[in-house]
Parts: sequence; C-alpha cells; structure tokens
Amino acid sequence: MDNMILSRAAAWELLNKYNKDPFHLQHALTVEGVMKWYARELGYGGEEEFWGNAGLLHDIDFEEFPNEHCLKAPELLRAGGAGEDLIHAVCSHGYELTNDIKPEHTMEKVLYASDELTGLIWAVAIIRPSKSVQDMEVKSVKKKFRTLNFAAGCSREVIEKGAVMLGWELDALIEKTILAMRSCEAGVNAFMEKYQ
Repeated sequence: MDNMILSRAAAWELLNKYNKDPFHLQHALTVEGVMKWYARELGYGGEEEFWGNAGLLHDIDFEEFPNEHCLKAPELLRAGGAGEDLIHAVCSHGYELTNDIKPEHTMEKVLYASDELTGLIWAVAIIRPSKSVQDMEVKSVKKKFRTLNFAAGCSREVIEKGAVMLGWELDALIEKTILAMRSCEAGVNAFMEKYQ
C-alpha cells in the first residue's frame, strides 16, 4: 500500500467539496462502513481506515461529473492529497463500465462487488416495515435481485462479476454485505439525521 494515507477527516472534507446531495453522502458513508467491516472480517484490520476511505470517496466525481465517473476522480483525488493506491482503488470500481482499470487488491474487488449491492440492499430495506437491514435475510434480497425493474440502477451483472472476482457464491456476498451494512446502519442514520 502507498505511504500517502489520507486521514478520515481529510477524506470527508474532500468528499464534501464535490458532493452535497444527502443521498450521495449517505451512500458514501454506507460504503465506507461496509468496507471497514470487510477489512476487519477479511484480516486487513490494520488497513481499516484506508479501506474505509476508498468506500467513502469511491463516487467522488459522480455528483458533479456524472458523464466522467471514475475518469475525473484521479484529478480530484490527487488535488486532495490522495495517494496513487487510493486513486487506483476508487477508479477500479468503474472497471469495464467507464474504464479498463481492473480491481487487483482484495479491497478493490470488495469495493467493486459491494458498491452496487449496497444500493440494492438499501432499496430492499426501505420498503420493509422496519426500514432496516437488521432483520433482513438473504432470500429477501435474492427475490428482488431477480426482479430486474426493482432498483434497476443497481447492476446485477456487476454484483455477479464481483462475486466471481472474489471467488464467492452470490449468496455469500449478499450475506456478508448485509452483515456489513448492519454494522454501520445506526451510525449512518444518526449522522444523516443531524446532517439534514
């Protein structure tokens, strides 16, 4: 990993420079929490903040530059003091969608696999009586996964390719990502309530 480690405070400040929409900020915080959970779960606890920052900043260019997603990011991240490893990680989640930067490190594969999936899981959560992932089961997500007009913006192909990259069954990826979202849901919700 690169020696230039961006602090979490600097990463948050950088995100907010280009992102104002509460939906985008909530997604960034969710993916940050998911990535931190995966870092701990997969034995990369020493890199938890780095994994978290990759999740936090993965869509840094999407709000202002939607047609240059993952293409404008390197410029914005370099200007904010990010190292090349973080830039590669962020850009690799656009692999075969907007660029040809392949996810190589386990962290990059997790980001690629879980980004779209967090969106799908969140969409399932908000139509549930609890509005939460705390009581969600894999079968609920799988049912909506097969309903292609539900949360149509969440690419099933990317989620499936991400599971293959990691060498996991789709159900295992969904189960782990639900657990990861459970770990950060309360904190994200509390922050968004204060933010709005």
